[in-house]
Amino acid sequence: MPLITLDEFIAVNQEKHPEATGELSGLLRDIGLASKIVNRDLSKAGLVDSILGDANDINVQGEEVKKLDIIANETLKKCLQNSGECCGIASEEEETFVAFSNRKNAKYVVLFDPLDGSSNIDVIAPVGTIFSIFERVSPVGELCSMDDFVQPGNKQVAAGYVIYGSSTMLVYSTGEGINGFTLDPTIGEFCLSHPEIKTPETAKTYSINQGNYHSFPENVKEFITYCQDATTKKAFSLRYIGSMVADFHRNLLKGGIFIYPATKDAPGGKLRLMYECNPMAFLQEQAGGKATCGGKRILDIVPEKLHQRVVIYIGSTKLVDMLTEK
Repeated sequence: MPLITLDEFIAVNQEKHPEATGELSGLLRDIGLASKIVNRDLSKAGLVDSILGDANDINVQGEEVKKLDIIANETLKKCLQNSGECCGIASEEEETFVAFSNRKNAKYVVLFDPLDGSSNIDVIAPVGTIFSIFERVSPVGELCSMDDFVQPGNKQVAAGYVIYGSSTMLVYSTGEGINGFTLDPTIGEFCLSHPEIKTPETAKTYSINQGNYHSFPENVKEFITYCQDATTKKAFSLRYIGSMVADFHRNLLKGGIFIYPATKDAPGGKLRLMYECNPMAFLQEQAGGKATCGGKRILDIVPEKLHQRVVIYIGSTKLVDMLTEK
């Protein structure tokens, strides 16, 4: 396969749409740049004390903040503000959205989880960045508003994630399939490595924090029992890393299901609709998979607030159907 960089791929695909003005393409390139900077900083973890460990702060989600959470958040925010294509951002680490006063004419807003699974940093396990892009609904020329950010996931114009692991990969979609690009450190470029990703319809892998088993709803308990039943020809493998990006990425390529159900402590779910579930559901559907909250397609949920949490069952279609039909 010939070497195709992320920039080249974006440019070629833009040419297929004569009506395209280039703003979205520029925005995707800027997110790629930000992820390279985050990747550089992550590679220093353990060597530079100023970027490793807790920041002695609690974010709007009530979670302990790592120093690299703050670094990644500021990196993305600065790159997007400098891009000229983004009129505002919303981040899992910010209490509310941020409108860029110098970018009132930009057409897009970006929502992101700057460093998903950051508790894994101290043990050098995979972490990631998740992003979601919407076209604004407020008038161009004015400051963006909350209405621009609380749109249902089916209005996304693009979404993706970056996984920082044994190698660094950016995976994204603009609604015409999903492609993965691996960072080649020798040239400092993301290069197409996983074209036209498709998720297998079924598999023998499930991802869930099984330590919360006794708090799960009955349908999830029944599904886990089925997965563990050796009489089903071959018992399923449990794979759970504690970073949605890492668990999702493996299941996207190999097949499987990622489950974050309701629990007694989080009856409405724990993962954030706008920063995690919407973008991942968009990608999963583009790969031929499925994402629901049990009774409804994730992308059809109309958000009520910026930091809304939801239940999510996402992955290979047959496994999601099997779970939701129980």
